[in-house]
Amino acid sequence: MKRALVTGGSGAIGSAIAAQLAADGHHVYVHANSGAARADEIVAQIRGAGGNAEPIVFDVSDGPATEAALTRLLEAGAVQILVNNAGIHDDAVMPGMRREQWTRVIDVSLNGFFNVTQPLLMPMIATRWGRIVNISSVSAIVGNRGQTNYAAAKAGLHGATRSLSLEVASRGITVNTVAPGIIASPMSDEAFPKDMIDRLVPMKRAGKPEEVAALVSFLASDRAAYISGQLISINGGMI
Repeated sequence: MKRALVTGGSGAIGSAIAAQLAADGHHVYVHANSGAARADEIVAQIRGAGGNAEPIVFDVSDGPATEAALTRLLEAGAVQILVNNAGIHDDAVMPGMRREQWTRVIDVSLNGFFNVTQPLLMPMIATRWGRIVNISSVSAIVGNRGQTNYAAAKAGLHGATRSLSLEVASRGITVNTVAPGIIASPMSDEAFPKDMIDRLVPMKRAGKPEEVAALVSFLASDRAAYISGQLISINGGMI
C-alpha cells in the first residue's frame, strides 16, 4: 500500500482526488489548513467506504510549519504519491490589486509547492518510485481578467513541473501538471452561471470533480509510468 498526500484535500477537487486514491488502495493523507473539520469528514467518509485515510493540518505557505508536519509524517515511511492541489483565489484587476493579495496567492500555490514537495523528494527517490501531480488551472494557460496573481502562481507550476521531471526521471518518479477548466463546486457555481458556461465550454457543462480525480488516479498509477513533464488540460474543449 502506497502512501499519498493530497494538499488542499478539503475542497471539492481535492476531496474527490483523495477519495479516488483511497479507492485505488492507497493510504491517503487528506491535508487542510482552515478546513480541518471538513478534512475530518472526508477521512470518515473514506474509512466508511473501506479505505485508509488520515487528516493532516498545516499551512503550506509556512515553510517551517510544513517541514515539521512532514517530518512527523515521514517517520512512518516515504510518501510516494503527492498531489499538490492547495491553492487560493484573491481576485482583483492588477491596477487595484493589493500587495498582500499578490503575495498570499503566490505563497500558497507556488511557494506551497516547494514547501511540500522538497522535503518529500529524497525519501521518495530512495524508493525509486513516485508520482507527483500538480493541479493548475485553465487560467494559467489562457489568462483570466482579475486573476493575474492566480494565473502567475499556477503558471509557475508548469515550469517547475517540467524542470523537476527531468531531475527525477531516472529514479522512477514522474511529475505532471493537470489544468482543470470550470469544475462544479460551490465556488464555481456562483462564479459561472449556466449561460456563461454555455458560452465558454464547448461541452456546455461544468466538469465533475470526479473526472479530475480519475485523471489524477491514472497519472498516479503504474499505467502512466512513461508520462512525465506534461501539462494536461481537462476543460471540456475550452482550449
